[in-house]
Amino acid sequence: MKANRGQIEKALDAAGQASAADVRFFLLYGPDEAGSAALAKRLERAMGPDAERVDLDGGTLRDDPARLSDEAASFSMFGDKRWIRVSGMGEESVPALSALLEAEVAGNPVLAVAGALKATSKLVKLALEHRAAMACISYQPDAREAEQIAIAIAREGGLRLAPELARRIVALANGDRALMAGEIEKLILYLDAAPERPAEATGEALDALSADNPDSDAALLVNAVLGGDLGAMHRELGQLTQTGVSMASVLRPLLTRAMLLAHIRVEADRSGRLEAAMESAGKAVFWKEKGLVSRQVRLWDASGIARVIQRLAHAERASRSGRTMGDLLVRHELLAIARQAARER
Repeated sequence: MKANRGQIEKALDAAGQASAADVRFFLLYGPDEAGSAALAKRLERAMGPDAERVDLDGGTLRDDPARLSDEAASFSMFGDKRWIRVSGMGEESVPALSALLEAEVAGNPVLAVAGALKATSKLVKLALEHRAAMACISYQPDAREAEQIAIAIAREGGLRLAPELARRIVALANGDRALMAGEIEKLILYLDAAPERPAEATGEALDALSADNPDSDAALLVNAVLGGDLGAMHRELGQLTQTGVSMASVLRPLLTRAMLLAHIRVEADRSGRLEAAMESAGKAVFWKEKGLVSRQVRLWDASGIARVIQRLAHAERASRSGRTMGDLLVRHELLAIARQAARER
């Protein structure tokens, strides 16, 4: 079945319930891959944090077309909800999808995120024509839609975002949904906002964090802190002191890297494959730094990198308490993070 965004959102939010069992397969495709990924998150939330997720790819389904329907009909060994996510799905997966849609039993929802598939794709045609499947194409939003998306993302995190600030974020991210979400997430952390503790976004906070805020090249410091290289960290901090750069200016790139590591670590823990998790980050990992980022992911487990993000958020707030005292508190937090990373090396 063909579905618009409102219809697919409603169906994904209801997935896993008995009333939604008629839809076995969700195909999310189109040029706006970030939009498709955002829709996929709705199914993950609907299934709940204890649900078992099975990850498959197009190559696996090509070699074993029965695998998809088998997984969809299987029970979780822990008795929890279960769902299947397919990456890299293309024409080679048509036999597997046909088997799923025609199977007598398939209680676990299956979701696939694909790129800009052609309208003539056999995979797309099958998903559009079968009543047990839903297909939704995501296009790049226009400026007005992007502003509304930014406001909605902020609202979910407990942040009230005025239209003029939403426009600025859209411009900073060039309308890219994933980049907008990243900028908004930094604002949420910076302002200590939460759904139960809403806060108002300000232009001053956006100025301090936004990608167009000119700051020093902090890449060496970022890698030293999160990689546990204490000697390099002290050298970089010394250079920053000599040039008179505020310590607050290094927190944004550090927080951005920490959030990237957290994303990759979660994906690696779920799939058991670090390389695949690295690939899932896409262009967020600069090709020259793949080796460094990979080593940093290995140093930090999920709870460790979560504490790092909390420390950096605390440092963000501390940096607003005054230049001298704020810089001292930021240095203290960076040293604590680097020491922990050094212990894990």
